[in-house]
Amino acid sequence: MNRSSPDTCPCGRGRRYPDCCGRYHAGQPAPDAEALMRSRYSAFVLKDEAYLRASWHPDTCPPDLQLQDAPGARTVWLGLTVKRHVVTGPDTAEVEFVARYRSGGAAAVKLHEVSRFVRSDGRWLYLDGLHR
Repeated sequence: MNRSSPDTCPCGRGRRYPDCCGRYHAGQPAPDAEALMRSRYSAFVLKDEAYLRASWHPDTCPPDLQLQDAPGARTVWLGLTVKRHVVTGPDTAEVEFVARYRSGGAAAVKLHEVSRFVRSDGRWLYLDGLHR
């Protein structure tokens, strides 16, 4: 979570968690693919497996999300940068982002991905992503 305030949302927008991704975690639909992607990043930070599963397209959601840290290898999420959000169709979009994290005492890692999203029954869902 952002160290500037204990209730600052992890997604990097600088808002309070309840006014930002917390509302999506509580059940409000994300208005667009970028908001969903940011809320999913926050869910990874908070280890909210139920939200991650609910926001993942059922055809591509893996059986095990592996959110639990290995013994002695605590994952610390360091930040999120959204590079672009592109609407690719009436119910499809892409979001390119870089998420940074550290696991165990190892050097920081950058996860650079272009994620694809689809809207189904009025709700955005994560479909899949291509790592860069």
